[in-house]
Amino acid sequence: MIEITLIILAYLLGSVPTGYVLGSLAGVDVRRAGSGNVGATNVARVLGKGRGALTLVVDVGKGWLAVFLALQLEVNLLSVSLVGVAVFLGHLFPIFLRFRGGKGVATAFGVFLAVAPGETLVLIAIFAAIVASSRIVSLGSIAAAVSAPVVFWLFDRPPMLIAMAGFMAVMITWRHYGNIQRLLSGTEPKFGSANSR
Repeated sequence: MIEITLIILAYLLGSVPTGYVLGSLAGVDVRRAGSGNVGATNVARVLGKGRGALTLVVDVGKGWLAVFLALQLEVNLLSVSLVGVAVFLGHLFPIFLRFRGGKGVATAFGVFLAVAPGETLVLIAIFAAIVASSRIVSLGSIAAAVSAPVVFWLFDRPPMLIAMAGFMAVMITWRHYGNIQRLLSGTEPKFGSANSR
């Protein structure tokens, strides 16, 4: 029962819409401003870098906390992986926002940070390098996400964690479908531009 309880609680934790809550406190519905996304990038554009950074930290923290608690309770690796997937899916499909959430990058990184901190540093380096060279956040996010299962495999992580990372990579890529279309057409805005998404 403890495993099922952890998975349910992880989903509910992931469903907490950080960006939306911060926007509401400021009298702004971030779903109706900028790109309409509740993630840190849009929050930073609409509400300022401070609230954007806070959204990022909390969204990462959601993923980290859920998996950290599962690890502390010493449940099996399958359950740890399912907790990670649950908190991630909670962010993507939050029950509190009628299942319309963010793209999951920050929460996935939080999950990875809890189960594989060294590998996560590699992924952060990949993200930073791509964004620094291209100034396109979505490209860095997709590249890091797609790299995750490969990095986990190279570092000889258990197949269950590789599968978890692979699932998240697929979902993050899917959630960036619009960004990918703009990347292919050369119209994806760069970081700092007024209409970046």
